[in-house]
Amino acid sequence: MNKISLIYKRRNIRTREKGVNNMYLKAWENLDITDDFLFGKVMRNPEICKQMIEAILDIHIERIEYPEEQKVIDMTADSKSVRLDVYVKDTKDVIYNIEMQPVKKDNLPKRSRYYQGMIDLNLIEKGDSYKNLNQSYVIFICCFDLFGRNQCMYTFENHCIEEPDISLNDGTVKIFLNSKGNLSGKNTTLKAFLSYINNGTLAEDSFITSLDHEVKKAKENLEWRREYMTLFMRDQENKELGRSEGKLLNTIALVRKKLVKGLSPEDIADILEENVGTIEMMTHFILEYPEYSDEDILKEFKK
Repeated sequence: MNKISLIYKRRNIRTREKGVNNMYLKAWENLDITDDFLFGKVMRNPEICKQMIEAILDIHIERIEYPEEQKVIDMTADSKSVRLDVYVKDTKDVIYNIEMQPVKKDNLPKRSRYYQGMIDLNLIEKGDSYKNLNQSYVIFICCFDLFGRNQCMYTFENHCIEEPDISLNDGTVKIFLNSKGNLSGKNTTLKAFLSYINNGTLAEDSFITSLDHEVKKAKENLEWRREYMTLFMRDQENKELGRSEGKLLNTIALVRKKLVKGLSPEDIADILEENVGTIEMMTHFILEYPEYSDEDILKEFKK
């Protein structure tokens, strides 16, 4: 009997609407399975998650279990950590990482490479034999065609260029699904799943019926709604902070240019319509540390 471990991650919620309360309410009501927050919540249902994995990989799974809520791979204090949407491990120790990706980003191939490498580093202890590395899959569920060949699934393994029939057999596979691609030759449930992702189509499929029910059920969960709002407001605060820092960096760059022209802090403040004290402080750091970049000056300014 297969036993699978699933782990989730939470990400910042992003939206372009204006007005925090109205924006949050509208955004929440419009969420669908392509939003990674809702995707993670819906995949807490073991039967739903099991059927999704079976459809994507065309395999049979007896059951799944959830030993922990979140999978974060953080090898060192100064390295870039990885927070995974869904992280699956079966009784044969095969690893499956599944990511929901509604927005096209050209860095996905490199991102899949990074995820694969971090998963491997997380799997093997220092001094362990390389033969102990698990077979692993990194899967992106995309709402677009990353490679422009109209396939609904692009599967990558490592093969020899000179002798294509020679497989490296390193145990790694990367898959990019395209919800808008050619579905011919794929199983019925995968076709229904990708159509549902694409436009919410309710096909005559028991999995899709259950999935849609679970999506609606999740959106009625008040605790998750509040969690979403908290994440959303935190994201807005971060954006405001970013805009504020961007404005300061722009001011520092302008002050630097005006100083080269021989203008005094008072004159610069008058031209830029800024507080004299602020301009004087920026001037001090620029003159004190001429080798500093604008970003370095901003760090000094914020101390």
